[in-house]
Amino acid sequence: MNALIKAALNRNRSFTEPEARDFLSAYGLPLAGYKVAAHAQEAVVAAAEIGFPVVLKIVSPDILHKTDAGGVKVGIESQEDVIAAFNDLIANAKGYKGDADIHGVMVTSMAETGLEVIIGAVRDPQFGPVVMFGLGGVLVEIFRDVSFRVAPLTEVDALEMVQEIKSAPLLKGYRGDSPKDIQALAQALVTVSQVMEENPQIKEIDLNPVFVYEKGIVAVDARVIL
Repeated sequence: MNALIKAALNRNRSFTEPEARDFLSAYGLPLAGYKVAAHAQEAVVAAAEIGFPVVLKIVSPDILHKTDAGGVKVGIESQEDVIAAFNDLIANAKGYKGDADIHGVMVTSMAETGLEVIIGAVRDPQFGPVVMFGLGGVLVEIFRDVSFRVAPLTEVDALEMVQEIKSAPLLKGYRGDSPKDIQALAQALVTVSQVMEENPQIKEIDLNPVFVYEKGIVAVDARVIL
């Protein structure tokens, strides 16, 4: 069993986002680098090392939906703003769930905006691991433009998933926009399929949003439920 999974299960919890990022990055999935700060001054140092602007997120296994808890601050551009954002995140987390186990605040780079998609997987009681792809961000909840495949996935399966959503023209270059890196998306879907196949302790994976560029992709939020 993977050491990160074993450690989390021994504590009867799922991954924090830094743990999810470490775990998925080890499989080659592209996620932005980060540092975790226990104190405001540590966050200032981390932001200086990463480079402004940065994003700050609360780190707690008890707060899975960070946005609902006021646990995300984006576009932080100065040391003073880092300190204010750090203090706000800690206060918001305690206000949202007073007994939450707070590990600190994650500092990560502010990724260049691209086309937002979602890559995910769930372990269905009937079908086993099922991989999902669709339009990302909040739009996935509004339009539900998604496709599914039962794992394991081949590259052909993954390319079919990408092509069959209604929003596929956006990936191919719509109205003069540059075509996006569909091959990188397909590889990420195959990798998520592999992760689910090799780790039966994982119940759910959620990468949303994933920014897709003309060349390459990057996931800016990662969730792994055990």
